[in-house]
Amino acid sequence: MNSNLKEEGYSVESTPGNTNPASIGLILRGLSMGIAEVIPGVSGGTLAFITGIYEQLLDSIKAVDFTLIKKIFTGQFKSAWEQVNGKFLMYLLIGMFIGVIIGVFGVTYLLNQYPEVLWSLFFGCILASIPYMLSQISKVSLPAIAGFLIAAVLAGYICFLQPVQASDSPVYLIIAGSIAISALILPGVSGSFILVLLGLYTTVIPSIKGFLTTFDFKYFSIMFFFGLGCLIGLAAFSRILSYVFKRFTDITLAVLSGFMLGSLVKVWPWRTPTRVLDETTGAFRGVKPEELTREIFHHPTLKVVTERFDLPSAYFSDSYTLLCVIASLVGIGGIYLLSRIQKPKKQDRSK
Repeated sequence: MNSNLKEEGYSVESTPGNTNPASIGLILRGLSMGIAEVIPGVSGGTLAFITGIYEQLLDSIKAVDFTLIKKIFTGQFKSAWEQVNGKFLMYLLIGMFIGVIIGVFGVTYLLNQYPEVLWSLFFGCILASIPYMLSQISKVSLPAIAGFLIAAVLAGYICFLQPVQASDSPVYLIIAGSIAISALILPGVSGSFILVLLGLYTTVIPSIKGFLTTFDFKYFSIMFFFGLGCLIGLAAFSRILSYVFKRFTDITLAVLSGFMLGSLVKVWPWRTPTRVLDETTGAFRGVKPEELTREIFHHPTLKVVTERFDLPSAYFSDSYTLLCVIASLVGIGGIYLLSRIQKPKKQDRSK
């Protein structure tokens, strides 16, 4: 189904000189999703769900099909625009574009300089999102409970996987893009974290940053093939997820909530690096004792890939415990405020 902006409370009609609050709201939602997609461990799909646009996003992505392509090539632009809920997507994508830029240049800097505080903020965001998603389940059942527990264990296990040695071949980039983009529409799974596991985080993110700062087309081929994979992944996965979400709503919500619970492992604030990727050699190796300083998080040639989870008292550096607690509370409060913008509608189980 294609949702109408007015029916969903997203009327974007405005009079001259007056910016409609609905369009601003969609841009802000997109901005938060864009930032989230840059951060390993945080999912843009989670933010789409808690701000009430999840089903609209799925429907708009699913509307991209051969019929749409035919309409574009035959000049039926108005019909094509309506088919994909164009105004909704336009404002959301504007926000996401801004969010990705902020994430690439701003959040990644903070992640390098103050990782514990920033991870605490994300920890609070995810922690607050879990009960919110669970509250949308209309009936607790054994399959839903089993799905929640299995998904939580699976997500936690994934967090401990060792990154693979990446390749920058077009085929690998297309496959990686199709997998990583699933986080855009799958709450609880981080696309950036998938990139880390696939060994491409230090390839894709620097390529985006390099192209935006230098417009050097040596980065373009990486972005092109990765982007092509993203399009393929969106086209396929959106249909699968839309199908199960509409027909098995409670179980799907339980599974997604389980993924989010398991992903908390990845965003635990106090993690001591144990293994790094040396970008000068392209090899993975253990962390030397003399390297175990805060500078390792923003070392120019070393990328932390595995860590040991510690309590603040056992952390190898300044734990910033009080600031971390405050950041977590800010994250919890932020999710609560976002969830009050618009509650997602209950699924129509009769379809």
